[in-house]
Amino acid sequence: MRWAVSRLAQRLRAETGRTGLTRLETSVLANLRHGGPLTPTALADVEGLQPQSLTRTINALDEAGLVERSRDDRDRRQQTIRLTAQGRAALDDHVRDGNAWLAEALRTELTPAERDVLRIAADLMTRLAGEGKPGSSLPGAAAPQ
Repeated sequence: MRWAVSRLAQRLRAETGRTGLTRLETSVLANLRHGGPLTPTALADVEGLQPQSLTRTINALDEAGLVERSRDDRDRRQQTIRLTAQGRAALDDHVRDGNAWLAEALRTELTPAERDVLRIAADLMTRLAGEGKPGSSLPGAAAPQ
């Protein structure tokens, strides 16, 4: 199953690669969209990286006008990174390309019954990833203590 999920993710990235965004740039933009403005340290924590590892990516996104930096009014040493309208549009394009490819692949490659099975599997994987309803667990799993 891990192999299949990984291969599908690779294919989806290939189909959305026309936007010119790297995987890390896309992830940074998505985290800023969903998490609001973040400090470089908070953004690195979300990405599972050291802050200095994100410097080049943040610089590239800033130079492209996809994010902007601002200084904290109380602590001028602290920066906040926020998504710009151009960054939001670039992320929307990226997602739209991926969604269009996926919708077409689902329609042409799978039967209606297979699509139903995939919908159920997607719900289960979302739950396994901890993104389902609070307190949800797999059927038959022990409740958290």
